[in-house]
Parts: sequence; structure tokens; C-alpha cells
Amino acid sequence: MSYALITGSCGLVGSESSIFFSKKGFKILGVDDNSRKYFFGKDGDISWIKQNLKKKIKNYIHFNTDITNYKSLEKIFKKYRSKISVIIHCAAQPSHDWAKKKIFEDFDVNATGTLNLLELTKLYCPKSPFIFMSTNKVYGDTPNNLPLVEKKFRWEIRKSHKFKTGIDETMTIDNSVHSFFGVSKIYADLAVQEYGKNIGLKTVCFRAGCITGPNHSGAKLHGFLSYLVKTCIKHKNYTLIGYKGKQVRDNIHSADLVRCFWEFYKKPKKGELYNVGGGRFSNCSILEAIKILENIANIKINKKNLKKNRVGDHIWYVTNMKKFKKDYPNWKQKYSTKSIIKELVEEFQF
Repeated sequence: MSYALITGSCGLVGSESSIFFSKKGFKILGVDDNSRKYFFGKDGDISWIKQNLKKKIKNYIHFNTDITNYKSLEKIFKKYRSKISVIIHCAAQPSHDWAKKKIFEDFDVNATGTLNLLELTKLYCPKSPFIFMSTNKVYGDTPNNLPLVEKKFRWEIRKSHKFKTGIDETMTIDNSVHSFFGVSKIYADLAVQEYGKNIGLKTVCFRAGCITGPNHSGAKLHGFLSYLVKTCIKHKNYTLIGYKGKQVRDNIHSADLVRCFWEFYKKPKKGELYNVGGGRFSNCSILEAIKILENIANIKINKKNLKKNRVGDHIWYVTNMKKFKKDYPNWKQKYSTKSIIKELVEEFQF
């Protein structure tokens, strides 16, 4: 029997991965200490997802393990060794704001935790693919230097620019403001690449835009669409932070993302990286998201506008997935922003 070791197994992407890979015949080793509750309070509590996973997955084994604790992690790797056929690393501290307040803790989770997992993979299951959930925040605020045009409801890039179809992996990570969250994720991202290119592990970094889905416990500091839907339906108001609410995000459903993981698992490479996101197929400004939500839920939302934006926040970010699609042509995107919001509304109202 093959095992999939999944960190952050009760988070959005981790839980989606757990369900998907269990259906493919894997036993799941879920590593999650519910640190989101510590990061974000009761809104971030994901204990309900753990209970759901135990009900849905017959072969789900849960470990309430802190990934910054090397010795605790090693006990898992020592027990299962080469039976671990894939490592899917989704655990993270995901908030810009929280990272600025708790710089050392943020680095411990995102950087040291990743290094622990890489080293243990090297020692106990070096032939197994290592899939890392990175972020587009490794590019810092470089996207904000693109030639952008302000429109009525959104910012948009000039049609003549090479990134008109989306930002690809050639964008530099240097000479920009990253936020401390971005910095800790850069270290992890580069470490994952180095263990692939230097040591020979089958590793990949997926630099994702906004990820969402029905298992997202959206909180004020993290989880854009999930938090927007939950807040707007419950309170009928929403606070726009900077850029007049015209900042653009592409949105990828966790199910679409996990199918990227599956394609890589079947045909792994060493030290690879891909930008992943909704792309031109699935993107919106915050104002556009609110409008879609109003139409779907038949409500009117009051908007409050804060002029000051968050440090390192993107004005416009749309992903170009051409590289991944070329390497894995069987992957197809299914969920648009509208269908994602519709699903979130149905889940919340239920």
C-alpha cells in the first residue's frame, strides 16, 4: 500500500489533496496541528475539516504534528519510510499581516518547516516526488511595475505587453518589496528547487495565485473569495483595502490545482517550478467579485473604501500557465471565477 504524506491536510489544498489521492488508492498520512486557529482565531479553525476527512476517507491517519519540530516529523518518516510515495507540502503561515507581527514564527513555519520535510524526504524516501505549494508572492511587488491602465471596475495591463496573457516564470523575484510572508516563502521555494537540482530529488514548486474552494475557512487576513462571500452574505458589507477595490486576482479552484499535483506525480521532474492560477480563464477585481456575488445571492453589499493598501499587495496579477500546460497537456481547467463564487454561496447558505 502506498502512502501520501500531506502537510496542512485540513487546509483548503491539503484536504482537497487528501480526498483526491485517497480516491487514487493512497493511504493518507495527514499532518496538521490546526495552527490556522492560532494564526486567525475561530474563523481559521479547521477542526471541522479533520472530522470530515475521517468520515470520508477510510485510510486517513492524522498526526497533530508541528512541522517546525524535526524530531516529531522524523517519527512519521521513520515509521513509513519508502512506503511514502509522494509528499504534498501545503502547510504554511499564509498571511502578510500576521508575518509582519510575528517574523520569527512565520519564518520557522514557512522556511524551517519546509527544510525539515526536504531533509527527511532525502533521508527516508528519496525516490518520492515532493510537491510544494508555493505562492506568487515570491515575485514581491514587481507586478506593480507593469504598465497598468485604470478602468471603471478594474486595473488591466496594456495589450502590447508580453504579459498580456498572464505572468509567467520569467518574472524576476529580485529588487522588490515582498512582505515578510513572501520572504519566508522565497526561502522555501528556493530550497525545494535546490534539493531537486543539487541533490536530485523529484521536486516542484507551484507558485499559485488565489486558491479557493468549499473547504476554505476564509479569515480577514487570508482567503479572499471565501472571506468575501462569508462576510457579505452575513453582514451585507465589505471593506476594500487599497486600489479602490479595482485590484485584480486570478482564482484557481483547489480541485483544479490538485489535478496539477496528480499530473506531476505521474511524470515528475527534478527542481521544477510552475506558475499556476486562474489565468485569463478565471480572474476578477474585488469590485467585480462583489458584483458577481450580488447577482448570484440576490443581495446588495455596502462597500467601505480604505485608501492605504497592504505592503507588497498586487494591483494586477493574472497567471500564465503555458509552461505547465506544455509539459502536462492532459490537464484542463474546469472552474471559472463565477462558478467558484456560486459554489461558495451554495456551501455557505447550506
